[in-house]
Amino acid sequence: MKYLSTDKAPAAIGPYSQGIIVNGIAYLSGQIPINPSSGQVEAKTIEEQTDRVCRNVGALLEAAGTSFDHVIKTTCFLAEIADFAAFNAVYEKYFTSKPARSCVAVKDLPKGVLCEVEAIAEV
Repeated sequence: MKYLSTDKAPAAIGPYSQGIIVNGIAYLSGQIPINPSSGQVEAKTIEEQTDRVCRNVGALLEAAGTSFDHVIKTTCFLAEIADFAAFNAVYEKYFTSKPARSCVAVKDLPKGVLCEVEAIAEV
């Protein structure tokens, strides 16, 4: 196993790693819209937060030596299912290869954010 670590994505805020590569597959921990430079959630709208989340996922993919084109599966968490269309409008700009996906609404997300995305990618 190889543990991923980059300062271009938020540091883990609990007892977990940013991601792990096993047998040529990168398993990325869920990303929330924390700006890695400040360590704060600065984005307010679902569109802004989704963009920040996708940029964080992109930084982890880069650290793993892969890209959005090699993402196999994502799991997306929304604080409000009513944000589904707005979330998708931003998400589809990054995940152009259309990986398999689950998207669910949840009761709460860390730090009160509106969305979180985890990914699995081929390295």
